[in-house]
Amino acid sequence: MRLPLLPITILILLNLLVDGYILGVIRRRIHRRWATKAYLASSIFLIIFAIVAVALPRRSGSDQILLADMWMLYTYFSIYLPKYLFCIFSLAGQIPRLWKAPRWKVMDSAGLGAALILFCIMWWAAAVNRLGYQIKEVDLYFDDLPEEFDGYRMLQFSDFHTGTYGNDTSYVDKIVEVINKQNADIILFTGDIVNRHTAELLPFVSTLSRLKAPDGVHSILGNHDYGDYCTWPGPEEKAKNRQLMDSLQEVMGWNLLNNRTTFICHGTDSIALIGVENWGDPPFTTYGDLDKAYPTQSDSTFKILLTHNPAHWVTSIADNDTINIALSLSGHTHAMQCQIGSWSPAKYRYANWGGLYFDESRRHQLYVNIGLGTVALPARIGATPEITMFTLHKNTRL
Repeated sequence: MRLPLLPITILILLNLLVDGYILGVIRRRIHRRWATKAYLASSIFLIIFAIVAVALPRRSGSDQILLADMWMLYTYFSIYLPKYLFCIFSLAGQIPRLWKAPRWKVMDSAGLGAALILFCIMWWAAAVNRLGYQIKEVDLYFDDLPEEFDGYRMLQFSDFHTGTYGNDTSYVDKIVEVINKQNADIILFTGDIVNRHTAELLPFVSTLSRLKAPDGVHSILGNHDYGDYCTWPGPEEKAKNRQLMDSLQEVMGWNLLNNRTTFICHGTDSIALIGVENWGDPPFTTYGDLDKAYPTQSDSTFKILLTHNPAHWVTSIADNDTINIALSLSGHTHAMQCQIGSWSPAKYRYANWGGLYFDESRRHQLYVNIGLGTVALPARIGATPEITMFTLHKNTRL
């Protein structure tokens, strides 16, 4: 998928203006021709660098080209976003000139410091935080939870995007060890195991097959798992890609719930674990069919739904009196791989972008896991990769 030409053109023109402004600051503050020439040369190089990155084929190129492109674009933005920040500080230093007072020279120094800090944060996000993890412990309370499942422990992980790691299994291996150490009763994966095509999963099959829990590992597909972001020679090749996904999950020992339900039994009690294929708001394709997965959604069976995109819960389940699904688990948002405290830019796209949510009736709960992997840009500014441990409780009022 190529980036839109008009936005990219505007971005490059804006960056030229930024470079022109900084060039003026260098001439004014350093007074060295070599410094001006060096900055000018770096600007020209970065323009060429950006054009090459944008021109690389994302849908039809190899996995190596896609990874190179991700890192090239991230490198470009990690340089220009600090430049923007410097310009904001420097322009603020010009404000006194409105009343003919001397400009605040200190603002250039402050802007340079802020730019360096931002640059370091962005590369910490790519080199360190992207490969970290956080375990979130979440207690969930239900009046109608079957007695045998009081204290039941479920682990959710999501959005691994294994293709981002190429053939390097070290991070995936670490995550598998961490997950197994939690001793969960059941492990649930809520979609997006790859970026573009199923073959990305091949180096990780052996590692992911080590995931174990008494009640098994259960999974669904996400929007990236259907081959929709790849150019195929024909429909047959795309269909084979999809078949390979099913077979590899079977090899890993995962129970792939493609619009299916499985029942987890403890003693005389049971709960229904429902899995739907990707159900997406535009522009994401909808493959999911909840009616097929579980036709009698209003019955009294305690039900947990795995659905990749939280938009499904918002539009079809929340405040729907005809649906009795106590808990839905989703992923998809990644918190847009940027989170500062409780704020994320994902809130402008998804009202329910991370954490636990209730509808107005409080009969339906949703938890959105912000995922483990990365897509598009190989970094997580905040939004540390998440593993969620749920403990189910009975008879405690919300």
